[in-house]
Amino acid sequence: MPKAVRDVPPPLELLCLRALWTLEEGNVSDVRRIVSETRPLAYTTIMTVLDRLVRKGRLTRRKSGRAFVYAPQDTRDSLRRAAVRELLEGFFDGSEEELLAFLRAPAARPMPVAAESHIDTVLL
Repeated sequence: MPKAVRDVPPPLELLCLRALWTLEEGNVSDVRRIVSETRPLAYTTIMTVLDRLVRKGRLTRRKSGRAFVYAPQDTRDSLRRAAVRELLEGFFDGSEEELLAFLRAPAARPMPVAAESHIDTVLL
């Protein structure tokens, strides 16, 4: 049975898409330069991810000299909408009201700090 295709790309694909949204278009080296600021990856890894995004229809690719230049097909907002839709369906049974109620609820109490992390002043 084939895997279900998600609207929201996995983290590494999203990282490359973010780089291309910043650049508007770029080659593998351009994308790698931006991605490496947060996650140092090999040139071939970035190339593979970009090729996968092309096959999925999320990027376009054109030849420029000896290199390919990639450009995003999806806008940042379209993927944000897809992510919120996925969150809504997965955690709130599709109910926008439940999501809004959750977001408006006061923040949960902070977790108590473990007793071991406090210095025992009796011994001092």
